[in-house]
Amino acid sequence: MRKLGLIGGMSWVSTLTYMELINRRVQRRSSPRTTVPLVVESLDFGSLSGLREGHDWEKAADMLVGAANRLEQAGAEGLIICANALHKYYDRIADAVDIPIIHAADGLGARMAREGVTNAALIGRRNVMTESFFRQRLVAHGVDLMPPDMDNVEVIDRIIYEELMVGKASRDAQRSLKSIITQKEQAGAKAIVLACTELELVVDIDANVLPIFDSTRTHCDTAVDWIMGED
Repeated sequence: MRKLGLIGGMSWVSTLTYMELINRRVQRRSSPRTTVPLVVESLDFGSLSGLREGHDWEKAADMLVGAANRLEQAGAEGLIICANALHKYYDRIADAVDIPIIHAADGLGARMAREGVTNAALIGRRNVMTESFFRQRLVAHGVDLMPPDMDNVEVIDRIIYEELMVGKASRDAQRSLKSIITQKEQAGAKAIVLACTELELVVDIDANVLPIFDSTRTHCDTAVDWIMGED
């Protein structure tokens, strides 16, 4: 197996999910005793609290580049970033290392295209929903995305930042996400793109009013293909 480096800590909830999903998927393909060779750089997201307001993004980019360099030096043969919002700096990080970085949107876009998904609604952190760095990667695969509803953007971002990233999953948050997804269906959405790992805490991916395409699960599937040399 190839050794994969994980840039994590944004939040630790997300990092834990990635490690578990990757190991379980590899075990299903090999044996129950298999442990994936991983190198993890868990960053202190607390030092980047200004990201919610849009401050500190350059600081975040420098931290991610440093983490990628350290993981490469530690023997990682490829990398993933365990946070969709910080794929904003994917190109800068990729330019700083000589090993591949598996983008969360590429495998997701390819899967949605294979399944003929049209008119999907993208849900995640504010910058994932409103900026182009993630949306364009999906659109490049032929996926049609609905424009973001700014009222929902603020609600979802608050829930992620104030609750889910510290491991909380309130009933109010569950009801809010269920209501938003129902609104998207009524507006004509045919599928939901769940582009934030922590949203799994309040969204039932396997039982919802619309098909849910979870970026984390697909990202891990793509990573496992790479680990097993099947990319």
